[in-house]
Amino acid sequence: MRVRFKPSDWTLAACMVVMTFVSINMKWNGEDWRTVISSDSKGYYSYLPAMFIYDDPNFGFFDAMEKEKYYNPNTFVDYRSLGEGKIINKYYIGTATAELPFFIIGHGIAKSSSWDADGFSKPYMLMLCVSALFYLFVGMLFVQKTLRRFGIDERSISWTIIAGIFGTNLFYYVVVEAGTSHVYSFAFISMFVYFYHRWVHDKRSKHLLLLAFIFGMIIIIRPINALVILALPFIAGSWKPFLNSFVEIVRKKWIGVLAIGAFLLVLLVQLGYYKLATGSWIVYSYREEGFDFMNPHIWEMLFSYRKGLFLYTPIYLLAFVGLIVLWRKKDRFRVGGWLIFFVVLTYIFSSWWMWYYGGSFSSRVYVDYLPFFLLLLGIGFQHWKKQWTGWTLRIATVLLILLCQIQIYQYRYGQIHTSDTTQEQYWNNFLRIDKLM
Repeated sequence: MRVRFKPSDWTLAACMVVMTFVSINMKWNGEDWRTVISSDSKGYYSYLPAMFIYDDPNFGFFDAMEKEKYYNPNTFVDYRSLGEGKIINKYYIGTATAELPFFIIGHGIAKSSSWDADGFSKPYMLMLCVSALFYLFVGMLFVQKTLRRFGIDERSISWTIIAGIFGTNLFYYVVVEAGTSHVYSFAFISMFVYFYHRWVHDKRSKHLLLLAFIFGMIIIIRPINALVILALPFIAGSWKPFLNSFVEIVRKKWIGVLAIGAFLLVLLVQLGYYKLATGSWIVYSYREEGFDFMNPHIWEMLFSYRKGLFLYTPIYLLAFVGLIVLWRKKDRFRVGGWLIFFVVLTYIFSSWWMWYYGGSFSSRVYVDYLPFFLLLLGIGFQHWKKQWTGWTLRIATVLLILLCQIQIYQYRYGQIHTSDTTQEQYWNNFLRIDKLM
């Protein structure tokens, strides 16, 4: 059977070639591999050597690895916490679960080479880069498939893929901080959107089982991302298919039970770790950290010089053209569903005690939900593809991609502060890459 590639397939392939080249250039040369994991990334990843090399769920190897053999003051973080009086990993296990196949390959390479098979040498780090690229591809592949189900044409899909990869902070969290959880959440949420749309319209049992597994992975990667269920009305398109998607679960009976079982089995990966490490099934590893729902920082999160999503990655804002299209088409259910989802998401994210989420480029927590912005952007590209507004939209996209790339470059070299940029600093350095030449 001959496989016919469509234009957006070639676009995605070309983007992946570019991203692979950029990743190799940034992290594979010299000693650059030592910065693949830093800060939170170390916590996400360290489950793998803990469980598969050291057989130590309480991280007794921490001092030898992090404070001695691979110590780097620029990337050091103590990812350990206390649970039931025992030392545990502060971060969640889902990212490590997704990275596992690549860790195994890295371990095999290390054991068959001169590199130490200790979980932290160069083969492991390079395979983490490959892992991030793989999940970028998976995430964008399912964005592409979902756009096709929404009736978006190939040219518009191509523009959406390019904008999503190069015009948002997804780029940064694939090639610079490949060990963070965001590209993994992005991939599984992309799959969730696609298979929920399939479930709503096709009602096939395998889609429900896949949904259950994927939702479990979303939660153990980052539990707050259970909020993705708020977007189900938008994906369904109207009340009737949305409600029927749940009624059908009850009608399927044993398939519904199996789906619940698949979901719980995935959750057991995290709960099982807690039981093994502490003797208790449920532990809150973030201890004193939490939400302050009476003091959200909504404006700061979206527009501030410190971390404004729309300031540093304005393609997220450009995506709102899709809502205008839906409103003009009188698809008020989807408009309302998307806006409610976005407002609740932003309110909760901005209520976290550290609403700016530490050293990060733009508001990094939105990377996970990029598929929903790309759906709107694809709808906008399709609607205005032949009008003068279409040219305006595409020119704006190119300019915003350039702006994003320049600001990522500035961020990497300190012209944009990791967490405390001020208005004066921002405008003094705006587009001034000449200062870094």
